[in-house]
Amino acid sequence: MLRTALGRAQKRQGLPHSKTLTPVLLKLETENLNLTFGDAEIVVIGGGGVGCGVVHSLCQAGKTDVLLLEKNEALASETTSQAAGLVGQVRTSVDRVKLAMWSVKTFSAMEAEPEAKPGWRQVGSLRVALTDERVVEFEQMKSTADEAGLETAFISADEARDKWPMFDFSPAKSVLWCPSDGYLQPNDLAMAYAHRARQAGARLATGVTVEGIRTENGRVTGVDTNRGAIACDTVINAAGAHAWHIAQMAGLSLPIFPVRHEYFVSVDADGMHPDLPVMRVPDASLYLRAEINGLLLGGWEPESLSLKPDEFKNGETPPRIDEDWDVMGWFIEQITPLYGKAADLGVRSIFKGWPTFVPDGKFIIGESQQLGGLVMAGGCNAHGVSGSAGIGRHVVESMLEPEPSDYVRSLSPDRFLDTEWDYAAAQTSAKRVYETYYGLGS
Repeated sequence: MLRTALGRAQKRQGLPHSKTLTPVLLKLETENLNLTFGDAEIVVIGGGGVGCGVVHSLCQAGKTDVLLLEKNEALASETTSQAAGLVGQVRTSVDRVKLAMWSVKTFSAMEAEPEAKPGWRQVGSLRVALTDERVVEFEQMKSTADEAGLETAFISADEARDKWPMFDFSPAKSVLWCPSDGYLQPNDLAMAYAHRARQAGARLATGVTVEGIRTENGRVTGVDTNRGAIACDTVINAAGAHAWHIAQMAGLSLPIFPVRHEYFVSVDADGMHPDLPVMRVPDASLYLRAEINGLLLGGWEPESLSLKPDEFKNGETPPRIDEDWDVMGWFIEQITPLYGKAADLGVRSIFKGWPTFVPDGKFIIGESQQLGGLVMAGGCNAHGVSGSAGIGRHVVESMLEPEPSDYVRSLSPDRFLDTEWDYAAAQTSAKRVYETYYGLGS
């Protein structure tokens, strides 16, 4: 099998796996808790794309007495640093399209500013259908995009081939084009959020581990950390793979499961350049884009690997992920009909992380009625970077609007707290959400 051959070949080559996507993780100066740190109105736990996006959104809404706590010595140093940075707005519901549209609007505005840019490239995106069933889905998705006000268009396989001749579109039954999609550099995005939040007056501290949630009379009153206690009115849980641990500290049991995700970046490849559109091939469970002059290729393998969140402790880095060469080979097999030179690609770097998934495939956003002042911003189902601005906006809406939208209310953590759920079944369902990420109707 090709995937086996590829794995063996790459192992023999001993190719380095050095980072190519924004390798420098900036460390923000940590304030002295005992002297200047002080208390805060709002404490945000987690300094990845979601946490930084939430702080940025809070500041935009006028909430600047905000303190972000990140356990690592650098922001965005876990799952965010391993994200591919694809940003797609074509979704199966109007609410999800609008969330993504807000993120794109935010990224574009940030990129237009003179400093702290997210590396946003608005190169457009192609969705390629290989089956009749997928064509029907694309037609439905275009209708949804039209309703949300998102520009999309069908283009012929011949037109796609003329514009992007390095790919073979002959297997395509339909190609859906979205000109305002693109990609960004996840670390740059987190740092851009952090920069703007600090300018607005928010405080961000690294190397601070939350060890407990203080409560009184059914409401949050503060957090205990390895650097001391901090009083606050609101805690926002944006802890990514550690969101389950933080919720447990507050007495809330939520089905948030880390699931392994991998992709690779090739050495320089014929026809690749940074202005190529992002491409998604849902029938092959693949996505791809250019990374400088190489190919970034990943997907959603049919048999995923997930973790029980109690398999690692709060404050610990999630377990190391070893390169799965069979998975990389499977990606190659899947893309070869569209990119015939894929089998000859050398692998420069492999990226892998633990994005979190939820059994129903929806975000967990908002305050729990079981504990006042505890607000969730987790279970992002691999949208933590691409949807970060929209997620941040919805978190703010859940906190500040007297009547949040029906959609935002549907994301409440209480949908899991008000019912009994089976742990093993929930983990299986969360894995299924990952494995059917491009599933029809998902």
